[in-house]
Amino acid sequence: MKGNSYLSRKIHSLLGVIPLSLFIVEHGLTNYSAYEGGPQGFKDSVQFLNSLPLVFFLELFGIWLPLLFHGVYGLYIAYQSNSNTGRFQYGRNWAFTLQRISGVITFIFVFWHLYQTRFQVMIGHVTHEELGGVMNGIANNGLFFVLYVIGVIAAVFHFSNGMWSFLVSWGITVGPRAQRISSYIWMVVFVIVTALFLMSLVAFRGDEFREAASAAVQAANLV
Repeated sequence: MKGNSYLSRKIHSLLGVIPLSLFIVEHGLTNYSAYEGGPQGFKDSVQFLNSLPLVFFLELFGIWLPLLFHGVYGLYIAYQSNSNTGRFQYGRNWAFTLQRISGVITFIFVFWHLYQTRFQVMIGHVTHEELGGVMNGIANNGLFFVLYVIGVIAAVFHFSNGMWSFLVSWGITVGPRAQRISSYIWMVVFVIVTALFLMSLVAFRGDEFREAASAAVQAANLV
């Protein structure tokens, strides 16, 4: 492997952990506030995030640029990778293939989700406080709901399996026993984080979110 390719893959791997893994967990917890606290709980969580000092630069350098590099270079890796599932049909090879497939789905899903939410805020169709109403419109659209469920499962799998691979490739989990224990841990993380997101989606379907910002959702012309 050429040195620049090796370095790019290491940066790609590292950015999948710091800060993107923290972002997906934080995003899951923020959305879960919709399930636990309703519209006001979700609104309070969004307001807290937007009140952080230098939030624009935190998001630009801590989320958007790393996400862009990780996503674009990940698509390149997926394009270059060869699947071994036809020859060796066992768990790790299937996980390798699903990691690439889930990465492509996640890349599309994330940018679609950003268009429906943060981009609408940026162009002035809705405010941060009205995002709960936006999500209500999305969650109550049958097709969008199914696509969001698929996107969420793909994203969390990509995160969880990617963390397992990161620990192996960086020499943190060495040996079959450590890697087996790590796989159990990240399987549990996958279930928990997926549950947080799915419970949030169900909560967003509630009528109280529709009442929160129905006019703004119609203005955004999202559904």
